[in-house]
Amino acid sequence: MDYINKYIDYLKYERKLSNNTVISYEQDLKDLYLFFNEKIIYVSYKDLVKYINSLTNLNARSIAHRITVINSFYNFLIINEVIKKNPCENIKSPKLPKKLPNYLTIEEINNLLNIRLENAYDYRNKAMLETLYATGLRISELINLQFSNIDLNNATIRVIGKGSKERIVPINEVAEKYLRIYINNYRNEILRLVNSDYLFISNAKKPITRQGFFKIIKKECERAGIKKDVSPHVLRHSFATHLLANGADLRVIQELLGHSNISTTEIYTHVIDEKLKKDYEESHPRSTH
Repeated sequence: MDYINKYIDYLKYERKLSNNTVISYEQDLKDLYLFFNEKIIYVSYKDLVKYINSLTNLNARSIAHRITVINSFYNFLIINEVIKKNPCENIKSPKLPKKLPNYLTIEEINNLLNIRLENAYDYRNKAMLETLYATGLRISELINLQFSNIDLNNATIRVIGKGSKERIVPINEVAEKYLRIYINNYRNEILRLVNSDYLFISNAKKPITRQGFFKIIKKECERAGIKKDVSPHVLRHSFATHLLANGADLRVIQELLGHSNISTTEIYTHVIDEKLKKDYEESHPRSTH
């Protein structure tokens, strides 16, 4: 277990991976250790194949994740000159079925955004949700927005995305309108003389957290009668799907979302294809027997 502990420390303190990721890696490696015990350092390719074949209780996605973790662990041991060859390097991950992203219909989006505006928190929630749907930001990008990122005169937001990559994202008139209202009339009411550079503030006078935003979405979905399991990422998927359905270029959507690879964005073409197929089957008089 010593080498596993050193690897976990490396993930925590050098790679600075998230807590959830570190816990996930640690659990997978503990399972590997239970299978091989002290032999974990000396396993062969055949040993690992036997181990992978024993994971009959896991689905393909979980097995693929475990292979990634094991491969990374043995690469770490090579770098630290504990072993000379990675026994996992030729093990192939199972093919994963393409999982189409969940998204809301335009009607559902309109219901979600139709918030009754009665107090400062309603206006804050309205501004956040309008901004999220107008830009397709990741939740981490939204909650970390600061005043220096916002240019309402030019209707743009400067986003610091994954890998500290910067991109400029336009916002529509509705989002701009409610951002102005929130900033000019209600943000200071929430802060109550407390200073903050962050745009969206919680009732604790601190930046909205990821968990706090999930609660807001859940509450607004219940109010709007939306039965789907909606997360901030579902709004990001909705943004991309609706843009593509209305004729936006895939490369433009890639830039707006901050995807480094166009293949990541291409998943939305499959969403549109599936929708067209579904609409055809439901509408054509001879599509069902």
